[in-house]
Amino acid sequence: MSILITNISKSYGVHQILDNVSLVVSAGQRIGLVGANGVGKSTLLKIIVGEIEPDGGTITITNQVRIGYLPQAMIDFGSKTIDNLVAEAVRDLQALEERMRSLERQMTETGANLETVMAEYGLVAEQFEQHGGYELDHRVDSILTGLRVGHIARQRQIATLSGGERSRVGLAMLLLQAPDVLLLDEPTNHLDFASLEWLEGYLQGYRGAMLIVSHDRQFLNRTATAIVEIEEHSRKTKQYTGNYDAYLQAKTLERQRWQFDYEHQQEEIKALRHEIKTTARQVSHNRAPKDGDKFLKHFKRGRVENTVSRRVSSAEERLRRIEANPIPKPPDDLTFEPDFDPQALKGHTPLFASGVVKAFGRRIVLDGVSFTLGLHSRIALVGANGTGKSTLLKILAGLLPADEGEIYVNPQVKIGYLDQDQESLQPDRTVLEVYRADLPGHEQQHITVLLASGLFRYEEIGRQVGPLSSGQKRKLQIARLMAERANLLLLDEPTNYVSFDVLEAFEAALRAFPGPVVAASHDRRFLEQFGGEVWELRDGHLINHTDGLAGFRAAASGVALRL
Repeated sequence: MSILITNISKSYGVHQILDNVSLVVSAGQRIGLVGANGVGKSTLLKIIVGEIEPDGGTITITNQVRIGYLPQAMIDFGSKTIDNLVAEAVRDLQALEERMRSLERQMTETGANLETVMAEYGLVAEQFEQHGGYELDHRVDSILTGLRVGHIARQRQIATLSGGERSRVGLAMLLLQAPDVLLLDEPTNHLDFASLEWLEGYLQGYRGAMLIVSHDRQFLNRTATAIVEIEEHSRKTKQYTGNYDAYLQAKTLERQRWQFDYEHQQEEIKALRHEIKTTARQVSHNRAPKDGDKFLKHFKRGRVENTVSRRVSSAEERLRRIEANPIPKPPDDLTFEPDFDPQALKGHTPLFASGVVKAFGRRIVLDGVSFTLGLHSRIALVGANGTGKSTLLKILAGLLPADEGEIYVNPQVKIGYLDQDQESLQPDRTVLEVYRADLPGHEQQHITVLLASGLFRYEEIGRQVGPLSSGQKRKLQIARLMAERANLLLLDEPTNYVSFDVLEAFEAALRAFPGPVVAASHDRRFLEQFGGEVWELRDGHLINHTDGLAGFRAAASGVALRL
């Protein structure tokens, strides 16, 4: 049982999305498909299931392999109820069960070809068992409960559910089908911590193969047995054995090897240039013959000149080949260099909020929110979607007025804000124009710093921002945030969109940042590594979980269970 993906290519206009991508998904494999937003991960899944035609290449699927596909976009179930969907999801199992009963009746009939009937019965019964037919009722209850939709009446129409509930119901129905291969496009969207942990456990015991697109590193760590990366610039794939941590270790070793090879080549270039420059002057045996023999003198000089010429030509040829295809310089580590004077703020408060209220119509999002940020505060802002995390950050950044209350920002504080929706980027300007806007220094200086970061290549800095992918826009936001030299950071879902290599580098820079940081995030790995305090926004109020992320998880699970 397998899916064979061979030399798949896809482009839209001049934009190459996939370039000769090849991959095999075999029985028992759990593959995490990763890469920056816009590299073609979702496109590849759609090509596999036939929703999109590739420009070139083939998809070969073994006969009778059942594929289940969970798209990233919301599924439209129309007026169907949960019961309707359950019946559809288990239709194949019920058909197998009906065939088993039919064969059982045939085995009792006189004149039946018993050997043939029993052989077919064995095959059907094996399929029925493999797909969980004998514990079907338990599986239905277990999956619906695990994904936190078991409390919803089965007669309820899907259209009346919230967006998150609809997504979880869609995932539940796919798991009930128990296909041979699961294609999952961001399955962790709309799942709370408890649902995520249940899904991770369920997939660890799943018998079929999986190809999973996910930005959730912890989810990949717990479910994947291999990682396939679609590289952002080449649009080709590279496979790594093991889970996310193994992939990260392999990428770290690749980076170290790249640095070593680059430094070794630079030393070689330096040596070759020195040899070319000095060899011609290093003439051996250049003393005049004692006997004054002019013929011998010219003969020896000619031999030396020929030797020198060959050595110089060889060095020049070697240098020419290296410079025609040099190893590029590895990017510098991402670093914040804040305009930060601890003495100027010593004994003073960088920022505080008092009695902040914000409502949209009749819906009160923030209801008397008050807090104080210290000089080295690190605040993880958590809570369900729609609870007001982004609203609070916009108010703190001065981009949205509060209806009531006060926000005080110390005059010594310079705020750096990274918005989730990328609204701050001007679509009609180029990457370089957005990056250097209002920053001191010359254009060439900004180009040098931007290219050294490794976030953009030279041919990309002149492109307009509007057509960029969300991943490229996020990299521009990160580059701009670092260039602003802010000393207080407000980050709204900072791990969204970017490739994992950029994300790991950004997180390392955040860990070294000396000033206060407030970061709203759903990313479990980010939250675990971020440290600091955990503040939850719930029902318009801030709840400080003194026992950190574990306390929030326990509280969140309790709230979900009570719903």
